[in-house]
Amino acid sequence: MEARLVRFGVSMDEHLLQRFDNLISRKSYANRSEAVRDLIRNYLVEEEWREKGREMVGIITLVYDHHTRGLADTLTDLQHHFHDLVISTMHLHLDEDNCLEVLVIKGVVDKIKTVTDKLISTRGVKHGKLTMTTTGKGIP
Repeated sequence: MEARLVRFGVSMDEHLLQRFDNLISRKSYANRSEAVRDLIRNYLVEEEWREKGREMVGIITLVYDHHTRGLADTLTDLQHHFHDLVISTMHLHLDEDNCLEVLVIKGVVDKIKTVTDKLISTRGVKHGKLTMTTTGKGIP
């Protein structure tokens, strides 16, 4: 089924529109329509993450002190325990003390949040963050 282009109008405060125009210019959007489409898609993806049982994709980043006793083994064990979610990992040595671990995960929202919480709360992890995105299904 071919998508049909629909035009619609939006009313807003002039100052708000000026700020939006400045932002889309800095972000190199071709026009307002492209920027508005991206904002809507982003909002829809955020809503997908609120749906229990929905299959999603995420990136977990962890910065940790590799000198913490047993930490590397604990992180590896957790990844093996959730092997059905972990698609890929990357490990970087930031300096002589700190490492960055990046995990690409795919699965049901609740399980992704569970593994994320377990990894981030592990002793020795200095910072962790889950960046959520969509599988792309259902997002035009």
